Amino acid sequence: MPIIVKSLPEIKSSEITPRSVYLDRRKFMKHTVATGLLLTADTILPAWAKKSTQSGWPELKKSPYSSSDTVNSFEDITTYNNFYEFGTGKKDPHKNAVDFNPKPWSITVAGECAKAGSYNLEDFIKPDSLEERIYRLRCVEGWSMVIPWVGFSLADMLKKFEPNSKAKYVEFTTLFDKSRMPGQQRRVLHWPYTEGLRIDEAMNELPFMAVGLYGDILPNQNGAPIRLVVPWKYGFKSIKSIVKIRFTEKQPQTTWNKTAPKEYGFYSNVNPIVDHPRWSQKKERVIGQPFWKPKRDTQLYNGYAEQVAHLYQGMDLKKHF
Repeated sequence: MPIIVKSLPEIKSSEITPRSVYLDRRKFMKHTVATGLLLTADTILPAWAKKSTQSGWPELKKSPYSSSDTVNSFEDITTYNNFYEFGTGKKDPHKNAVDFNPKPWSITVAGECAKAGSYNLEDFIKPDSLEERIYRLRCVEGWSMVIPWVGFSLADMLKKFEPNSKAKYVEFTTLFDKSRMPGQQRRVLHWPYTEGLRIDEAMNELPFMAVGLYGDILPNQNGAPIRLVVPWKYGFKSIKSIVKIRFTEKQPQTTWNKTAPKEYGFYSNVNPIVDHPRWSQKKERVIGQPFWKPKRDTQLYNGYAEQVAHLYQGMDLKKHF
């Protein structure tokens, strides 16, 4: 029986971090990994966003899908990362992505849709569509965070390309550039990094295209300038630094599924009853909590069953892991 979770209450930005810090850009930027982020913001933000004197983004809409869990600190979120394009260690992305320049940035759209083509990032960042969504993140490695993302609905973005009836899946691809992403110089994964969703998953209300976090632009180590966030799936499904979206009739091959198909399925939904072959998924370590605190129970679909359980009715969740 699916675990039913009620819609979660909103959280005010002022409750996430002290308001004085949240609004004071200088204090806020002291917590970033690269002071050059301010320069990046000035060059990639559209004109309406540059006019904001207190934050990288204008006032953001709040989402009814936001979690009420305690939000992780900016330091937690930006210094403990998996982003193999910048190294395999948790600290590597925050060290090695400092000089990554995500500008200019475009996204190629291809496949089974009416409006294929190349689009500038600015084509998608509209002030009236930006919102804050506070989502849980559950890593397949057995740890979790809660992150206040800034962005817009994936479904709203995809509808603009007018996918046709043959579009059964959506494939996403990360930038492949060894000179800008030094981790790609090693064959630790199949490059470029690719991920995919079934079309009905992609059109669900939860998937989110993030262009920022904590009210500001997205740091390099977190997937700048634009990444996917799918909160009911393990974190590796939320692909970073996206340069291509392709609508397909057949299920796309994804990087971790190609690398270790017996360990990483195409769906990769958070499921405490389906263990990884090398460790249990029943519990998770909450990043930022004292080491002596016990791990907490992992929820089916990471606590988002009410919104997504219907997508998998009739499916064997152990077979389609």
